[in-house]
Amino acid sequence: MMIIGYRAIARPTFSLVICDVPAISFCKPQLYSSSMNGCRFMRFSCSVSGRTVSSTSLDLSLSKDNSGNEGLQRQKASSSLYAHPSLSQIRSEKAANRARVYDFLRGIGVFPDELDGLELPVTVDVMRERVDFLHRLGLTVEDINNYPLVLGCSVKKNMVPVLDYLGKLGVKKSTFTEFLRRYPQVLHSSVVVDLAPVVKYLQGMDIKPNDIPRVLEKYPEVFGFKLEGTMSTSVAYLVGIGVARREIGGVLTRYPQILGMRVGRTVKPFVDYLESLGIPQLAIARLIEKRPFILGFGLEDRIKPNVESLLEFNVRKSLLASVIAQYPEIIGVDVQTRLCTRRDFLNSIIQLDPVGFGRVVEKMPQIVSLNNTAILKHLDFLKECGFSLEQVRKMVMACPQLLALNLDVMKVSFDYCQGKMARPLDDLVSFPAFFTYGLESTIKPRHAMIAKKGLKCSLAWFLNCSDEKFEERMTYDTIDMEEMEVESSFDMNSLLGTRTDGSDSDYADDSDSSYV
Repeated sequence: MMIIGYRAIARPTFSLVICDVPAISFCKPQLYSSSMNGCRFMRFSCSVSGRTVSSTSLDLSLSKDNSGNEGLQRQKASSSLYAHPSLSQIRSEKAANRARVYDFLRGIGVFPDELDGLELPVTVDVMRERVDFLHRLGLTVEDINNYPLVLGCSVKKNMVPVLDYLGKLGVKKSTFTEFLRRYPQVLHSSVVVDLAPVVKYLQGMDIKPNDIPRVLEKYPEVFGFKLEGTMSTSVAYLVGIGVARREIGGVLTRYPQILGMRVGRTVKPFVDYLESLGIPQLAIARLIEKRPFILGFGLEDRIKPNVESLLEFNVRKSLLASVIAQYPEIIGVDVQTRLCTRRDFLNSIIQLDPVGFGRVVEKMPQIVSLNNTAILKHLDFLKECGFSLEQVRKMVMACPQLLALNLDVMKVSFDYCQGKMARPLDDLVSFPAFFTYGLESTIKPRHAMIAKKGLKCSLAWFLNCSDEKFEERMTYDTIDMEEMEVESSFDMNSLLGTRTDGSDSDYADDSDSSYV
């Protein structure tokens, strides 16, 4: 066996294996050269007994300057196809991305300190998209700083689905800003798991579908309570003390904050305290039906101090229940300041002393919500009618409602009393409540019957009684003496029956609604 070499091949990179074969004949070998991607390939070809044997090899005879570097680069390129970044590299890259996001937030005034541990976008562009979306909703940088976790909400996955759902319910877009300021956690919620069950529960409380948006706008925090927790127990307690089940829907519509009140901490202490003042539990239930917002008055920081103030201003303890039942709002306003202002003003105008002022508050606690301008108009009207200062003071103490009635109605009633009825001013001084009766519904019909029978009686005798009692009196042949009339006062039992909200007063209609 003989190995044949060829001088033109330098440093061959291949080995030629010759097998033992008989009658070997050789031809002159041929060498072919080609290049690809900057590398030169050599092909060796020869014939052995009619068969061609070839081999290809990479020519490493490139320049000494490039051969070493290119070999390392090819080795790295080959190995990189299968290499994975290490855990430390992943952590390092993630920390770098988060640092860039934090720098962006600090640049716009957002403090990212509370965002550690929260999943955030890996790029500044995505975070900028979230911030811009929140700005379009009306939220400011200050709002975001108040609840920076909102930056963890995806625009497409969280924010848009939640806002679309609220819009479909009827929540006005104009209220979205305030809605999100009060309860930004809603953006983390699932429509199916978190929001829809609450809406279904509200509907089950007899809240009308059209009122659902109003409830949510007033109290978006309702989405944060458990159905079988605070919400269900507060409603059950109200029903237990006498709030009519059919009234619950209206109560919650007007004051949905009840759904977030704890019975043991808020509702029950409130009811117990009012009971201790002499208001029956069923009467409290009726007050809640009509004015559910009274449950929101703080017991320790508002209600109890206001009750003490009423006592300081000469309201008798035995009449506290009557005062609160007539005007429940009195336990929620700044009573101390308002009572002081009203007392000093009435003293300066009609010389009403502190004890007399206490009687006024007992009969009309709404005095604390009247402004001095409205009061002065009514006092001037009485003076124009010819009543002396002393008579005006006496009339106000007997019937302080005179300070709140509609002045136009009072003028018509006064003219009828002076003209058609021919009554002297002293009759009105003795019974100033005359102005509180309807002229067409009560005064004229009864006066006509009195005149027809030729009876002579006081205004109180034929007005200060029920229709049934008046019919009975009309059966009398003569009136030997005046029947003693009980002084008109608030009847607690009136809360237990059907109530009407109609009134001739102009508390809310007065153009000057400021309290001075």
